[in-house]
Amino acid sequence: MYQNPGQRTRGDAPRLLVDAMLGRLARWLRLLGCDTVLASNDEHDADLVRRARAEDRIILTRDTSLARRRGVSVMWIASMDLAEQLRQVVTCLGIGRERIGTRCLMCNSSLTLLDREAARDRVPPYVWETQEQFHYCPGCDRVYWAGTHWEHMRARLVEMLGPIMDEE
Repeated sequence: MYQNPGQRTRGDAPRLLVDAMLGRLARWLRLLGCDTVLASNDEHDADLVRRARAEDRIILTRDTSLARRRGVSVMWIASMDLAEQLRQVVTCLGIGRERIGTRCLMCNSSLTLLDREAARDRVPPYVWETQEQFHYCPGCDRVYWAGTHWEHMRARLVEMLGPIMDEE
């Protein structure tokens, strides 16, 4: 079930508002470069609808009554399994690989390229010596780099999404 009043083209990253019960899904969608806000536990359905409308976001939820709301874009997430949830969203919204790693996994801000020299005192010495490229989150002041954790996340994406993430 997906109500979509607007159209988007592949490559446009959707703006998402994820129900609090889908926190793990929100993190993986951020990894894919989607502007993904996680609702708090105390936000009521009416608050989510108002927020989604005001911020032009698609609500992702497992709550069937919220999914039936009219006048707002809502996607009902069918499965409780994370891999199936991610496949559903990626397939339905046409999310590709082109924006992987462009958003902060913690606060959702867009990452910016950080000059390598500026990263020297912000990362462990071994990381600075072995990595060429760093990204900075202006929202939460984190520095990111493509270390072994990045390879593990990419492998997990391919495992969960199969050919969707494997294709060139």
